[in-house]
Amino acid sequence: MAISTADFKNGKCISIDGKPYLIIEFQHVKPGKGGAFVRTKVRDVRTGRVNDLTFRSGEKFDEVRMETKEMQYLYTDGDDYHFMDMTSYDQLAIPADVIGTTSQWLKENDICLIQYAGDEMIGVEPPMFIEVEVVDTEPGFKGDTVQGGTKPAVVETGATVSVPMFINVGDVLKIDTRDGRYITRV
Repeated sequence: MAISTADFKNGKCISIDGKPYLIIEFQHVKPGKGGAFVRTKVRDVRTGRVNDLTFRSGEKFDEVRMETKEMQYLYTDGDDYHFMDMTSYDQLAIPADVIGTTSQWLKENDICLIQYAGDEMIGVEPPMFIEVEVVDTEPGFKGDTVQGGTKPAVVETGATVSVPMFINVGDVLKIDTRDGRYITRV
């Protein structure tokens, strides 16, 4: 379905030169001389790169249907990450290069959101919060309770998280996967 610049909305996905782009923000501009135009900020859904583009008012684009599916993360075999559709039990193997740095937040049996633009899989979104065990960190010492003191800790998924000084190996932590921030000890 073709949409015009007049139909632009934040979060809408359009196709430009065969590539899907997500509209982050837009502004209709009507200068004193010349024709009106639309200044937009769009994100390439494949690479995540943000571009500033300008279009003539009334220009038409193909709309790309965005969809998310809940799938359970099963395991990795090194090259691929395997997920299972919770309704049909079909399994999907996603290459490691598509997963990228998201892999550090994937824990077996967690429910993730698989994002599609049209028929093309474009990304994996892990759960917002995960509970993981600390596998390596420097030991905490009595008196290490100075406010604001942190140390690095490696968790079971392989991610390194900045944690308070009182955290030890074996502790289970709640982590915010959006920014890799320690929330609390569980």
